[in-house]
Amino acid sequence: MDLNSIKPDQVLDAKGLTCPMPMLKTKKTLKGMAAGQILEILGTDPGSKNDIPDFGNKGGNEFLGLVDHPDGYTRYFIRKG
Repeated sequence: MDLNSIKPDQVLDAKGLTCPMPMLKTKKTLKGMAAGQILEILGTDPGSKNDIPDFGNKGGNEFLGLVDHPDGYTRYFIRKG
């Protein structure tokens, strides 16, 4: 799957936030989404590279991958289960 071609249903901008805020906001945003929808998270916290993939595969969700953006942030993709 080409992550750059994914059209997310919702985008969460967590740039500039530090642990645990990106994860807390990701959990809250996913709760309000329908099954099968895709959430894109934009983040700059290095700890998120471990936390978001781990969380993304729990509770029936599917972590689709991450892409480092040239502007210094990372794009994460989770499909709601």
